[in-house]
Amino acid sequence: MKIKRVEHIAIAVDSMKQSLDLMRDTFGLELEYEEQIGQTRLAMLPVGQSYIELLEGHGPESGVTKWIAEKGTGLFHICFEVEDIEGAIGELKAKNVKLQSDTWRIGHGGSKIIFLDPSATGNVVIELAELAAGH
Repeated sequence: MKIKRVEHIAIAVDSMKQSLDLMRDTFGLELEYEEQIGQTRLAMLPVGQSYIELLEGHGPESGVTKWIAEKGTGLFHICFEVEDIEGAIGELKAKNVKLQSDTWRIGHGGSKIIFLDPSATGNVVIELAELAAGH
Protein backbone atom coordinates (compact mmCIF):
# COMPACT_ATOMS: atom_id res chain seq x y z
CA MET A 1 0.00 0.00 0.00
CA LYS A 2 1.31 3.43 -0.88
CA ILE A 3 0.68 6.08 1.76
CA LYS A 4 1.01 9.46 0.10
CA ARG A 5 0.84 11.73 3.16
CA VAL A 6 -0.93 12.47 6.41
CA GLU A 7 -4.15 13.80 4.86
CA HIS A 8 -5.60 15.14 8.10
CA ILE A 9 -5.62 14.98 11.86
CA ALA A 10 -9.15 14.97 13.23
CA ILE A 11 -10.21 16.61 16.48
CA ALA A 12 -13.58 15.99 18.17
CA VAL A 13 -15.02 19.30 19.40
CA ASP A 14 -18.02 20.47 21.42
CA SER A 15 -18.36 23.78 19.58
CA MET A 16 -17.39 24.20 15.94
CA LYS A 17 -17.53 28.00 16.20
CA GLN A 18 -15.31 28.11 19.30
CA SER A 19 -12.82 25.71 17.74
CA LEU A 20 -12.72 27.58 14.42
CA ASP A 21 -12.16 30.85 16.30
CA LEU A 22 -9.33 29.24 18.30
CA MET A 23 -7.63 27.85 15.20
CA ARG A 24 -7.91 31.20 13.39
CA ASP A 25 -7.04 33.51 16.28
CA THR A 26 -4.29 31.40 17.86
CA PHE A 27 -2.66 29.70 14.87
CA GLY A 28 -3.77 31.79 11.90
CA LEU A 29 -5.46 28.79 10.26
CA GLU A 30 -8.32 29.57 7.89
CA LEU A 31 -11.35 27.46 7.07
CA GLU A 32 -11.20 25.90 3.59
CA TYR A 33 -14.61 24.22 3.66
CA GLU A 34 -17.33 22.75 5.88
CA GLU A 35 -19.47 19.72 5.20
CA GLN A 36 -22.27 17.76 6.88
CA ILE A 37 -22.04 13.95 6.70
CA GLY A 38 -24.94 12.26 8.45
CA GLN A 39 -25.06 13.61 12.00
CA THR A 40 -21.51 14.95 11.93
CA ARG A 41 -20.37 18.42 10.90
CA LEU A 42 -16.78 18.75 9.74
CA ALA A 43 -14.51 21.67 8.94
CA MET A 44 -11.22 21.41 7.08
CA LEU A 45 -8.35 23.81 7.78
CA PRO A 46 -5.24 23.47 5.60
CA VAL A 47 -1.79 23.23 7.20
CA GLY A 48 0.81 22.85 4.46
CA GLN A 49 -0.04 19.70 2.51
CA SER A 50 -2.28 18.35 5.31
CA TYR A 51 -5.38 19.45 7.18
CA ILE A 52 -6.78 19.80 10.65
CA GLU A 53 -10.30 18.36 10.56
CA LEU A 54 -12.69 19.58 13.25
CA LEU A 55 -15.62 17.25 13.95
CA GLU A 56 -18.80 18.21 15.81
CA GLY A 57 -21.63 15.76 16.52
CA HIS A 58 -25.14 16.87 15.55
CA GLY A 59 -27.25 14.14 17.11
CA PRO A 60 -27.11 11.11 19.37
CA GLU A 61 -26.17 8.71 16.56
CA SER A 62 -23.10 10.67 15.51
CA GLY A 63 -19.88 8.77 16.16
CA VAL A 64 -18.38 12.05 17.36
CA THR A 65 -21.20 12.60 19.88
CA LYS A 66 -20.66 9.07 21.22
CA TRP A 67 -16.86 9.55 21.29
CA ILE A 68 -17.08 12.80 23.25
CA ALA A 69 -19.56 11.27 25.73
CA GLU A 70 -17.12 8.41 26.38
CA LYS A 71 -13.68 9.99 25.98
CA GLY A 72 -14.18 13.75 25.87
CA THR A 73 -13.02 16.23 23.28
CA GLY A 74 -9.60 16.05 21.67
CA LEU A 75 -7.68 13.96 19.16
CA PHE A 76 -10.11 11.72 17.27
CA HIS A 77 -8.08 10.08 14.49
CA ILE A 78 -5.23 10.34 12.00
CA CYS A 79 -5.98 9.95 8.30
CA PHE A 80 -3.48 8.71 5.73
CA GLU A 81 -4.09 9.36 2.04
CA VAL A 82 -3.64 6.23 -0.07
CA GLU A 83 -3.50 5.85 -3.85
CA ASP A 84 -5.85 2.86 -4.03
CA ILE A 85 -8.30 2.19 -1.19
CA GLU A 86 -9.39 -1.20 -2.51
CA GLY A 87 -5.77 -2.32 -2.85
CA ALA A 88 -5.03 -1.06 0.67
CA ILE A 89 -8.02 -2.93 2.08
CA GLY A 90 -6.94 -6.12 0.32
CA GLU A 91 -3.41 -5.77 1.66
CA LEU A 92 -4.61 -5.16 5.22
CA LYS A 93 -7.00 -8.13 5.06
CA ALA A 94 -4.16 -10.34 3.77
CA LYS A 95 -2.14 -9.25 6.81
CA ASN A 96 -5.12 -10.05 9.09
CA VAL A 97 -5.38 -6.42 10.20
CA LYS A 98 -8.80 -5.86 11.75
CA LEU A 99 -10.91 -3.17 10.06
CA GLN A 100 -14.03 -1.43 11.38
CA SER A 101 -15.97 -2.46 8.26
CA ASP A 102 -15.61 -4.86 5.35
CA THR A 103 -15.43 -2.18 2.68
CA TRP A 104 -14.93 1.54 2.14
CA ARG A 105 -17.64 4.22 2.36
CA ILE A 106 -17.90 7.82 1.19
CA GLY A 107 -16.32 10.38 3.51
CA HIS A 108 -15.15 13.99 3.42
CA GLY A 109 -15.09 15.65 0.02
CA GLY A 110 -16.44 12.51 -1.65
CA SER A 111 -13.36 10.48 -0.71
CA LYS A 112 -13.42 6.70 -0.24
CA ILE A 113 -12.58 5.96 3.40
CA ILE A 114 -12.14 3.09 5.81
CA PHE A 115 -11.10 2.93 9.46
CA LEU A 116 -8.77 0.40 11.00
CA ASP A 117 -9.97 -1.10 14.26
CA PRO A 118 -8.10 0.57 17.15
CA SER A 119 -7.38 -2.87 18.63
CA ALA A 120 -5.05 -3.43 15.63
CA THR A 121 -3.23 -0.09 15.93
CA GLY A 122 -2.29 0.32 19.59
CA ASN A 123 -5.61 2.04 20.36
CA VAL A 124 -5.01 4.78 17.75
CA VAL A 125 -7.91 5.38 15.36
CA ILE A 126 -6.49 5.41 11.83
CA GLU A 127 -8.45 6.29 8.72
CA LEU A 128 -7.35 5.61 5.15
CA ALA A 129 -8.70 7.83 2.38
CA GLU A 130 -8.53 7.76 -1.40
CA LEU A 131 -9.39 11.31 -2.37
CA ALA A 132 -11.97 12.02 -5.03
CA ALA A 133 -10.62 13.24 -8.37
CA GLY A 134 -9.93 16.96 -8.28
CA HIS A 135 -10.12 17.18 -4.50
